[in-house]
Amino acid sequence: MADGGGPVKIGILSYHFPPEPAFIPGSLAEELAARGHEVRVLTGFPDYPGGHVYPGWRQRWHHETHSERLSVRRVPRYSGGAASTGGRMASYLSFAGSATLVARRFLGDVDALYVFQLPATTFAAAGVLRLLGRVPAVLHVQDVWARDGADEAGDGRWSARMGAAMARVYRAAARVAVAAPSMRDLVVAAGADPARVRLVLNWTDERIFHPATPGAAARQLVGRDGRCVVMHAGTIGARQGLETAVRAAAALDRTMDLVLVGSGADERRVRGLASDLGAENVRFVERRSPVDMPELYAAADYQLVMLRDLPELRGMVPGKLQAALSCAAPVVASAGGDTAELVERARAGLSCPPEDWAALADRFWLAATIPPPARAEMGRRGRETYLREMSLPAGVDRIERLLHEAAGRATERVDPRGNLS
Repeated sequence: MADGGGPVKIGILSYHFPPEPAFIPGSLAEELAARGHEVRVLTGFPDYPGGHVYPGWRQRWHHETHSERLSVRRVPRYSGGAASTGGRMASYLSFAGSATLVARRFLGDVDALYVFQLPATTFAAAGVLRLLGRVPAVLHVQDVWARDGADEAGDGRWSARMGAAMARVYRAAARVAVAAPSMRDLVVAAGADPARVRLVLNWTDERIFHPATPGAAARQLVGRDGRCVVMHAGTIGARQGLETAVRAAAALDRTMDLVLVGSGADERRVRGLASDLGAENVRFVERRSPVDMPELYAAADYQLVMLRDLPELRGMVPGKLQAALSCAAPVVASAGGDTAELVERARAGLSCPPEDWAALADRFWLAATIPPPARAEMGRRGRETYLREMSLPAGVDRIERLLHEAAGRATERVDPRGNLS
């Protein structure tokens, strides 16, 4: 248990929760209960990522499960709205209404409330905090509302409503944890008290992502032929900008291979670019189960982390970075802000500015020239950094400390950098 304070009653408000791929609120709830706290989770019925309630589940009002020191209450929400701004907002608002209706009875006597703060949770958090009154809240901010599909569609009213609700939640919170260093400035600008803001980096699903030895099937799938293999695993979407990686790889067709594992909205365009450039060293592998990924990571030489050069992404650390570091995989990062800074500070790989294919080609070339023992040392340093700063025990220690502070059970100690001491 983190220093200071004993067991407390903890509420958790999260839009997503297992069996959805929501390992941060899920593992936090399990770990806090294992540490002796009484934990109550208020969430919705599982529908991510397809936007449809999972087979075998039926939305209803009275759905509550219990295990030792952990209770989960699920409330209905509108599903099927992932494809449009209006549909997403209907999901967000319906969850807010349902959560508010049951919050007083289910969470009214908790000592502190933890909110896994996504834009999807904002309206619910605002309503629940107003209803519960004096219950102090710890927000764990994952994404700061900036530019969104609402603006792109010319519907700025949703953006204004979301921004106003988020500002109210920030001002009401007893503590605000941010998932990336630069996010601190964004939440302060949006209304958070800077004295209440702390850094708590996300962890990965450590039951899955850990160092592994690749089997023959993984090696064959990655297709190693003696050349350096850089792998990108995950979404092929607008935020990643994988066209930059394809152009960089095409310039080094006899030096390295680029393997893209996954799918997404931009997959057709990225495949088309690889075909147009005649980039035979760029290969696509369909989406794989997360449990397969550590072996695939180990079969490659580097993991590629890509983020476009957008203001809202500079204060973001994508989850694939924690997964790679936990697996002791060296990283090539084409990103700015916190992602590149973490890779460089950990000496866990190479980095270059985002959306610059020539600079990324140079990093690919350098990566291919680094001997395998030096690559393994990068991976070792990355895993050490992960265990020290980003792991489940480290993250839960920090969240537990913030919950104790919010509940008045511990004396706050802050170092000069604004982090927990």
